[in-house]
Amino acid sequence: MKLFDLLTFLPALDWLALLVFFAAWAGYASFAKRRSQFDGSLLAATNLERWRWMYQATFRDVRVVDGVVVQNLSTSPSFFASTTILIIGGLLAMLGAGEKASELVRELPFTARTSELVFELKLVLLTAIFIYAFFRFTWSMRQYTFGALLVGAAPDHTRFESGEASREAFADRAGRVMGLAAETFNDGLRAYYLSFAAVAWFFSPWAFLVATFGVIYVLYQREFHSDILKVLRSSGT
Repeated sequence: MKLFDLLTFLPALDWLALLVFFAAWAGYASFAKRRSQFDGSLLAATNLERWRWMYQATFRDVRVVDGVVVQNLSTSPSFFASTTILIIGGLLAMLGAGEKASELVRELPFTARTSELVFELKLVLLTAIFIYAFFRFTWSMRQYTFGALLVGAAPDHTRFESGEASREAFADRAGRVMGLAAETFNDGLRAYYLSFAAVAWFFSPWAFLVATFGVIYVLYQREFHSDILKVLRSSGT
């Protein structure tokens, strides 16, 4: 297929919507990551609490509670990873159905009338999004496992009290691992949110554009201006 044929494969507005979608996703992810380094995001606020959690763990003789908390935290990415596998399987089944799936979607109200090839391209986009989410969720699970190892391998509280081990150094290290696991899980959730914008592409490229900006706005509000963030940033001991 020649370059010109590739460019005319989709209308110009569809190419624009697709470009804006990926640019908005990558741009917001980069912005949120930089902003999370300061006390201005939900991730930054929760990372501070993770540090406090790991710091308090150094005072405990028995850290069973900490292990249970880590296990509970890892159940969320595990659940989403399992769910994502089912979604990917369903999307692949629709790709295999080909023309029948395309005809079924055309019968839905307000959906755009496109060729079977364009319809499959939209399914491929959705499948790629959920494959990315699956890898992020499973990597988050592994990172929580690493965090559990750090908690299990933490020195006895008497060594911290005697000064043989540093409470701050352990809290920095373990808290950072927990924070990375949470950040990776957040990447997977962001992909889920943006998949709704991709679904809007089945209706029209305009709906795709509007949904993309709408999802980014919702993500921004929740990560940087939500009520829970105000509570987490409020002073407390």
